[in-house]
Amino acid sequence: MKVYQSFEEIDEDLKRHNLERQIALEELKLTKNQISEDLAPMNWLDTFFKLFYKYGFWIFIKRLFKKL
Repeated sequence: MKVYQSFEEIDEDLKRHNLERQIALEELKLTKNQISEDLAPMNWLDTFFKLFYKYGFWIFIKRLFKKL
């Protein structure tokens, strides 16, 4: 537990805690927006098409070598 020697020290700590709280709230807002963007349907489709392209390409190559 911190022992304060003056009211100035208390005011400084209160200001610091208030700023830290504001920073934490802004970080939460950014995180919420990022999660909302990540869960958007277009991002799901984009991820699906990337995976399909990647694995579909490998399946195509495997089938091509099986025929040879």
